[in-house]
Amino acid sequence: MTKSNGENPRSRSRVQRFREGIHLRSLKAKKKVEDITKDDVKTFLKKNAFVLFTIGAVVIGIMLGFALRPYKMSYREVKYFSFPGELLMRMLQMLVLPLLVSSLITGMAALDSRASGKMGMRAVIYYMTTTFIAVFIGIIMVLIIHPGKGSKDEFTQQQKIEQVSPADAFLDLIRNMFPPNLVQACTQQFKTQYGKRVINVKVIVNESIFNLTNATQEISREEIIPISGTTSGVNALGLVVFSMCFGLIIGNMKEEGQALRDFFDSLNEAIMRLVAIIMWYAPIGILFLIAGKIVEMDDLTEMGGQLGMYTVTVIIGLLIHGMVVLPTLYFVLTRKNPFIFITGLLQALITALGTSSSSATLPITFKCLEENNKVDKRVTRFVLPVGATINMDGTALYEALAAIFIAQVNNMDMNFGQIITISITATAASIGAAGIPQAGLVTMVIVLTSVGLPTDDITLIIAVDWFLLSTRFCAHSVKRGFGRSGTDVGQEGVACN
Repeated sequence: MTKSNGENPRSRSRVQRFREGIHLRSLKAKKKVEDITKDDVKTFLKKNAFVLFTIGAVVIGIMLGFALRPYKMSYREVKYFSFPGELLMRMLQMLVLPLLVSSLITGMAALDSRASGKMGMRAVIYYMTTTFIAVFIGIIMVLIIHPGKGSKDEFTQQQKIEQVSPADAFLDLIRNMFPPNLVQACTQQFKTQYGKRVINVKVIVNESIFNLTNATQEISREEIIPISGTTSGVNALGLVVFSMCFGLIIGNMKEEGQALRDFFDSLNEAIMRLVAIIMWYAPIGILFLIAGKIVEMDDLTEMGGQLGMYTVTVIIGLLIHGMVVLPTLYFVLTRKNPFIFITGLLQALITALGTSSSSATLPITFKCLEENNKVDKRVTRFVLPVGATINMDGTALYEALAAIFIAQVNNMDMNFGQIITISITATAASIGAAGIPQAGLVTMVIVLTSVGLPTDDITLIIAVDWFLLSTRFCAHSVKRGFGRSGTDVGQEGVACN
């Protein structure tokens, strides 16, 4: 039945209910704003001080860079101006070696005790597999989209990475995984170089027109041969393999290895506290790095386009991993609707977006899984702590993608061995990455160092890193939530209700 004006009462009631709902929400929001006290503001500023300082440093650095561009500063003046940023990069590089070794040994030693039994092994296999998938997605996306169209011709001519054959690149990868000297691995990597040698070859020649007699003659010929060589830089791959094996061994030693576990736990804690102190200096260094980079750039429009495409590439990669790969794995393992499961994790995802910390979302993830998704507490209390150690999909994808992006900006062609090195190092570095804001900045230095890429170009991605930080931690939280699906299948009495 309709009124004389033709209006449907049902549609009118729906519109009216919709308006009333909006009005109620606005009243609630207004009441919440009115209830905010000075203590609430202080608490918010205290919790998010570092993120706010970083965003402020990026904004001020951009403004300062544009203000100084008209002065046409010389290369020497730009270097002097960027000196506070250079100090930041030197401090981060200083921490690469102790952070890499201590975090991996500590994580793998702790993992051994947690990963006992079938459920533990399933959790570890699930987390490591999805991390490798995330790295693979990041590499494929950056190679297909190619956001960093090279703009550094001068750098390319002087410091272009020397190309080696695919076979030698693969063998170099294996050699670097097993360094003969751990001390040397701290400063040098193995790299095949090429040399020339002259060889004498005997050939048969005819001495007469009628080919009645033959004679031999020696001919000199040059041959390109591979030569064992080294290049400067931390052999991160070799240290990763050694640290992971060493950590698993001391974790398996139980009481006999307790002293070593305590030592590396203390070392890792000390290094992370040192990282936290340096991170408070980071906004100052970031300010001068960004300003100096803007002054130095010839074509800001091109670089802006590259950063825009880089941001889009990272977001697409994270969306593919978080909204396609992980839900598909969940469906295959449980035969349940993954998006209903994600709906139960919304509170944890929103918290990850707001805090830019996957560690801060861990208690909320417990609550979402146990109360909203009805996951057995025995599963969550076992799987989530393991995930807190080795679950950094977003960071692994981001670091692998960013490393190749920096290579593209510098017109550096990465060979197969270097791409594999990036994937392994990014995976290992993500295991050691703490779930705190900007910890990925330190591990990014590890990845770049492993393949000899310029660490100074981290400045290129710092300008958008604060924005991508929250999206990466959302990926961590989604995977951590789905992690129980890879472990509770087949466990009697521990499956989801």
